[in-house]
Amino acid sequence: MNEGVEWAVHVCLLLDWLGTDEPVSTTRLAAGYELPPPYLNKQLQALSRAGILASTPGARGGFRLVRPLEKITLMDVVTAIEGPDEAFQCTEIRRHGLGANQPERAFQVPCTVTTAMRSAEFAWRRALAGQTLAEIRARTEELQPELGDRVRAWYDLK
Repeated sequence: MNEGVEWAVHVCLLLDWLGTDEPVSTTRLAAGYELPPPYLNKQLQALSRAGILASTPGARGGFRLVRPLEKITLMDVVTAIEGPDEAFQCTEIRRHGLGANQPERAFQVPCTVTTAMRSAEFAWRRALAGQTLAEIRARTEELQPELGDRVRAWYDLK
């Protein structure tokens, strides 16, 4: 999983803590985490295509949340950034090398490696789909009750 997923989750939380319906520019969002704006913009555009953020073009443009955090799961963000494809892609290597001359019936049963990997990925996806960004925000605020105020103050100063 690329770092864009981490960045996207943090930006969604940040936009919620800012509590504004006004768009926030990529440059300002990137400054809050010292991220490169062009690369962050790619992640934000992906969130926009997924219906998580709205993009407003122009000098006063930027991004804003369009769904409440209660309606955004970690899986929504992962899918927006990484795409919907499964992480594990079986290439049936068992048909090559020592398996090259095996009869077709030897491959009728699914590969146990593929079965195990798909089972693990299904559990991972289910766990991500079962966790909303609102739950993450709540846990963060339990650990750092002042964080929302700190975020708003930092962005008011910039």
